[in-house]
Amino acid sequence: MKQKTLLACGFLIFFMGGCSKSEPPDPSIISDSFIVIGHRGASAYAPEHTIASYQLARDLGADYIEIDLQMTKDNVLVAMHDQSVDRTTNGIGSVESHTLAEIKRLDAGSWFNKKFPLYADTNYKFLSVPTLEEIFYYFGKEANYYIETKSPDKYPQMEEKLIRLLRKYDLIEEHKVIIQSFSEKSLKQIHAAEPKIPLIQLLSYQRPAKLTKSEIKKWKQYAVGIGPNYQMIDEAYIKMARRAGLHVHPYTVNSKQELDQLKKWGITGVFTDLTGSLSENWKK
Repeated sequence: MKQKTLLACGFLIFFMGGCSKSEPPDPSIISDSFIVIGHRGASAYAPEHTIASYQLARDLGADYIEIDLQMTKDNVLVAMHDQSVDRTTNGIGSVESHTLAEIKRLDAGSWFNKKFPLYADTNYKFLSVPTLEEIFYYFGKEANYYIETKSPDKYPQMEEKLIRLLRKYDLIEEHKVIIQSFSEKSLKQIHAAEPKIPLIQLLSYQRPAKLTKSEIKKWKQYAVGIGPNYQMIDEAYIKMARRAGLHVHPYTVNSKQELDQLKKWGITGVFTDLTGSLSENWKK
């Protein structure tokens, strides 16, 4: 048993940074300046999770572009929110049941033109699903990335592959990335491997949320902030999180009236589909 433990520790040295306990993160890793995060790019105006959507989000003033990660059958990280390709491509089935070559043959743009004719663009036809590496190669250090890891039990290699790409493109040292997840396990793995990466614990509530001191203490061991559903939080919730030194980045706010109220309560960033004409006003 002792030998197996030593072997496991040795195997994890590169990825996990050793077997010693990681230090709690520093919230100052993220600027206190209010940030606007382009939810799946500029997803109100362009096909979500495509290069076109990310570029438009940047053009319209987003501070970060959000990227949801899934993994192909041949273990390549691609940008897609759903586990299935059905909603945002002309394909059928799960992402994990397709090879990258098969994913690349799918049309990831035409559905948007049909569903949102007001913003339809012939250039959106036959857009492809980008890999995470293609996104990094295309935008490099000119963009800031807000990445969500999904389904850690389904994709046990996701965190390692993500960190390898972040290191390859030197995005960690340049402070160009924030990572979020609903999975505490996923975030703890990333924090152990790269404690310089600011992490956000995503939260899903089925009722109006209440914060507890024990929850805050637990989250602060690996995360610098939380990402709650804005409809489930109130002023007391936000103020308690902020007093504890946590950033608060609620999702997904598409009303200026609601955003103004949340800002008065103290949130430090927001996810929105409507990156654009409102962005400059929202930052004020």
